[in-house]
Amino acid sequence: MMPGPQQPIGSGFGAASTTQDVIAGIDLHGKTAIVTGGYAGLGLETTRILAAAGAEVIVPARDLRKAEDALRGVTGVQIDEVDLIHPESIAGFAGRFLASGRPLHMLINSAGIMALPTLTLDSRGFEYHFATNHLGHFQLTTALLPALRAANGARVVSVSARAHQVSDVVFDDPFFQHREYRPMLGYGQSKTANILFAVGLDGREASNGVRAFSLHPGSIVSTGLGRNLTKEQRIAFGVIDAAGNPVLDPQRQLKTVEQGAATQVWCATSPQLAGIGGVYCENVEIARVIPPEKGAALGGDNPARESGVMPYAVDPASADRLWTLSERLLFDGGVKTNWGFMFH
Repeated sequence: MMPGPQQPIGSGFGAASTTQDVIAGIDLHGKTAIVTGGYAGLGLETTRILAAAGAEVIVPARDLRKAEDALRGVTGVQIDEVDLIHPESIAGFAGRFLASGRPLHMLINSAGIMALPTLTLDSRGFEYHFATNHLGHFQLTTALLPALRAANGARVVSVSARAHQVSDVVFDDPFFQHREYRPMLGYGQSKTANILFAVGLDGREASNGVRAFSLHPGSIVSTGLGRNLTKEQRIAFGVIDAAGNPVLDPQRQLKTVEQGAATQVWCATSPQLAGIGGVYCENVEIARVIPPEKGAALGGDNPARESGVMPYAVDPASADRLWTLSERLLFDGGVKTNWGFMFH
């Protein structure tokens, strides 16, 4: 019997499982993958492990020299230029890939920014976390849909975080024009958007052979994602000790890069997930939905996090609302249009 949505399937893996564990026995020869952020942190580990299993991996990079240095000696990898904050750059990359005529079997949206200390808007007036972490990947993924459909069995994997528990998508004010900006609110909202995007994409594209997943990788200090957090904040989050040393305890989500990237590699490649999609995963397993009574205690700057996914992040109606909002922002003139029309 096929398990229901958003219920564990008994994967046999766990918090300490590594990319080597989850890729064992999987042959990716003849498969093509794109990994955003594939030259640093979790994305770099994902690129390495997919290429080692035989996949051809394309890494879109904002900093070509940094990508070349990081990926030197890794065979089966191509680097191309893209900046997720610039629509023209995304369109150019997608156009080049589509022109190659290749099917796309795996798209791992691993790039991201976190906890910008002050409210930062891009040239369109969009808040930077939302623009980079969600809208850039929304544009890239939808542009690549012809290649994903052509794979006759593709997966799109969005790297989210437990920080989605901090904030739902605030549809009436996603860019903090009428509310106080706080770094983790901006980041958390974008991570909820990553999960809702997987729900919306899977609902639209499962019939075309494209399945979508989102996930929490864990807290991995060595990736540099948390560079904008102060030492005091990182101590409060429990990721470093008082002396500034990284804390490693996978059962508390404090992981190595190899452990952190395991869930996204599993989502992208595991036969255990055949016929499943639109789910949020953690610790190399489909996560449970957090009960409302537990979820009510989370949010804001509270460093406490629960295992599982908030109900608002897997709500199909909210996923549809986000899809409509994203299309309007990207294709209907952005924030220059009437706010009442855009969000209601």
